[in-house]
Amino acid sequence: MAELGFIADQLHRLRKSEVKVAEWVLSSPDEVIHFSVSELADRVGVSEPTVIRFCRGLGFKGFQDFKIHLAQTLIPSARSIHEIVNGTEEPPELIKKVFEANIKAIQNTLSTLDYRSVDTVVKILSKSEKIIFFGLGGSAVVAMDAYHKFFRIGIPCEWFSDSHMAIMASSMMRKNQTLIAISHSGSSKDVVETIEEAKKAGAETVAIVSQKKSPVTKLVHYVLCVDSPETNYKFEPMSSRIAQLSVIDVLSVGVAFLRSDEVLENLAKSRKALVAKRY
Repeated sequence: MAELGFIADQLHRLRKSEVKVAEWVLSSPDEVIHFSVSELADRVGVSEPTVIRFCRGLGFKGFQDFKIHLAQTLIPSARSIHEIVNGTEEPPELIKKVFEANIKAIQNTLSTLDYRSVDTVVKILSKSEKIIFFGLGGSAVVAMDAYHKFFRIGIPCEWFSDSHMAIMASSMMRKNQTLIAISHSGSSKDVVETIEEAKKAGAETVAIVSQKKSPVTKLVHYVLCVDSPETNYKFEPMSSRIAQLSVIDVLSVGVAFLRSDEVLENLAKSRKALVAKRY
């Protein structure tokens, strides 16, 4: 528990509000690694900047960096690769565990997803002049998949995995356009800044996230939250990505039915165009 000992040794150097954060971390380290910065701030009763100052005061780049180091002292190294795999499994058991984690993420999301929010977002997307999908890292794959699905049915859309391109594009958005940001943690600065630009431009904003309380969810107009057994200290989420893809499927199918005449015509055109590309 090297990190915990280090925190205890630094208490005399911290501000009073930061000591409150340190004491909460020391008392419940297993919970902290699952929290977003917003959730920890709420639990402790301090501001998000105080939590970040606490982390940086200990020499970490920020809250995510702090959580990763803390998790490494608390959790077996194998769980940094996968949440429920310990590295000793034979292939049949390994396959079963990974598949079951993905299935559980979808089942949990199905039981907790806010149906009214989904319905509202589908209606907004069906009327949008343009949709921008944005995700970084593993979430970029989901953003690209979303773009592909909506593009195939003829909905004007773009996708970005580059934060500079995304923030420039969002600054040029306008009313009747929608930004969908995809983020496991909901705590990425680049995602937050891109959402801020889109809102300033007058666009609707939607987030697909795993953390109900996070900087991203506080900013957007609508939140679609996936429920995954994964912790939030990893940069490479797996099962949550499967749940995010399922949410994208729901949105694209919902929009397709609301614009069915146009969509069916577009699908027929795109399928016809692909005929010559296949043997």
